[in-house]
Amino acid sequence: MNESNRQRKVAQIIQEDFAEFFRKQASESKQTFLVTVSDVKITRDLSIAKIYLSIFPQEFRTQIMKEINENKAQYRNFMGQKMGKQVRIIPEINFYLDTTLDDVEKIEKELRGEGDNPIL
Repeated sequence: MNESNRQRKVAQIIQEDFAEFFRKQASESKQTFLVTVSDVKITRDLSIAKIYLSIFPQEFRTQIMKEINENKAQYRNFMGQKMGKQVRIIPEINFYLDTTLDDVEKIEKELRGEGDNPIL
């Protein structure tokens, strides 16, 4: 199932808007963690956006994801203000934790023989 150009454009707009939002939030609050938008997938009918976040350091992940999910309505409102003129319907948004970089780091450690199960 290929993404349409429209899906890609809307996903890119969402990714850029939220990347800027989290960057601005970080600089204003002097927080000691980093939230980045690693990917956005949107349904063909543009009704649901899945937003994947990387959060570092790891110990903040559970708390930050909880706060983000509790404030989904505010994030969707923010998105509506940013994209209201570009789309007819503001998509529902769902946030997911992206652990891809953790997996890469774990594999690299194992390849170097530093992991729990060194490769023979």
